[in-house]
Amino acid sequence: MSDLHTLGRWTSDRARRRPEAVAVVADGHETTYAELDERAAALAARLVRAGYRTGDRLATLTRSSTDHVVAFFACAKAGLVLVPLSWRLSAEELAHQLLHSRPALVLVEAPRADAARAALALLETVPPVELLGRDGVEQHVPGPHRGDGAPALAQRPPRDDDPLLLVYTSGTGRTPKAVPLSHANCFWTNLSLAGVAPLTQDDVVLAVLPQFHVGGWNVQPLLAWWHGATVVVEGEFDAGRALGLLGRGVTTMMGVPTTYRLMAEHPGFAGTDLTGLTRVVTGGAAMPADVLAAWTDRGVPVVQGYGLTEASPNVLALEPADAAGHPGSVGTPYPHVDVAVADPATGELLHGPARGELLVRGPAVFAGYFRDPDATAAVLRDGWLHTGDLVARDDAGYLSVVDRLGDMYVSGGENISPAEVEAVLAGHPAVAEVAVVGVPDRRWGEVGHAYVVPAAGHDLDAETLTAHCRAHLAAFKAPRTFSIVEALPRTPLHKVRRRSLREARR
Repeated sequence: MSDLHTLGRWTSDRARRRPEAVAVVADGHETTYAELDERAAALAARLVRAGYRTGDRLATLTRSSTDHVVAFFACAKAGLVLVPLSWRLSAEELAHQLLHSRPALVLVEAPRADAARAALALLETVPPVELLGRDGVEQHVPGPHRGDGAPALAQRPPRDDDPLLLVYTSGTGRTPKAVPLSHANCFWTNLSLAGVAPLTQDDVVLAVLPQFHVGGWNVQPLLAWWHGATVVVEGEFDAGRALGLLGRGVTTMMGVPTTYRLMAEHPGFAGTDLTGLTRVVTGGAAMPADVLAAWTDRGVPVVQGYGLTEASPNVLALEPADAAGHPGSVGTPYPHVDVAVADPATGELLHGPARGELLVRGPAVFAGYFRDPDATAAVLRDGWLHTGDLVARDDAGYLSVVDRLGDMYVSGGENISPAEVEAVLAGHPAVAEVAVVGVPDRRWGEVGHAYVVPAAGHDLDAETLTAHCRAHLAAFKAPRTFSIVEALPRTPLHKVRRRSLREARR
């Protein structure tokens, strides 16, 4: 296997061509490409000298930061695998992921030290731990513990198919799964992104997605470093601060729809100069029409899309010029991505306008879950990644996400899509947010239960909501019961935890 697509060379290439160009801005400090490459190369060399070998996993517990970017490129150069863990997890959740990923080294930023200690205290075998950054691992690298007796692999230059990232999925299921992404996976997904939302060395990217998520690397930041652009790395998202940065030279950014809603609803949005933005990118969920309009009415082109961690993540894109003609769509495949729509019951590939499960294949699709062959066999079949997402394809080939296959429920023999019911409820002026799940029912098998967050200043009751549903839906689709709640439980990427909602009613 070649090393043509390995990412460790990216900073070296840029450092040779434009050493004084700014690669990262974080916490008010600028780091040039020469400095980034020097630090990453030095850390890579220290890790190798300390005994870390090809394929060893290096876990991190940190906010997004320059130090974390250094660790990423050090892993890329040394052939190690970066395992960015979410600092939002509980000690028990972190301990589970540490036990599962078996890191050879754990790097922690100082403010997360207590969280790391609490998680590590739950483990029988504790890996070496060091602080992240110049004052920690870049000065002292503890040697790996290989108490399991497994011999270290011989050190060799990284190859295209070597894993580079091990990312835990956001966890709408019971247990998050670990997705290994290779150098080649990352290369191809960034090449795909460049075909729709290209960057140049003159761009300034605002990076607000957390780096424990695949989008924190593979949706703009890595493409920016590949092309010599500047990335403004935010440790945590703050809408007001982000707006301030947009008015001071940022040319593009990526966020989930909630990111853009919080910014659009911030008092400073109307007064922020957005004329420097060439485009913004969104994914992770459907972009609500009112949020989309808030940005496009200000003249900002919005690239919408769909992706999943297992595809590195970029799969579908809806370019700004196509949005008006295809409302609600997430677009067509990125370059170098192939998709199909399959009948969920038979697996038969459907042609033309169709409704079924979205399948994906291409060089950015992962090779399988880490230490989970059963889960791998369930999603990688016949050369396709089975996404579990139900989509509708129109006669022009544009795709819309209808629902998760696992979220649909059957009531009295009728298949009901929660997304359809949610769209109707969301149309009520007193509803701010809603999630519908299927719950057991002795007579019907399952019936719908809706969790509803009222809009500010509004009161809601079940009778009002039922009447609204029956005015717009077949009676069997209307939820039988409702819960009025202050907020919906969400993952770190703002996806609704539907399993939690279902279990609360069982």
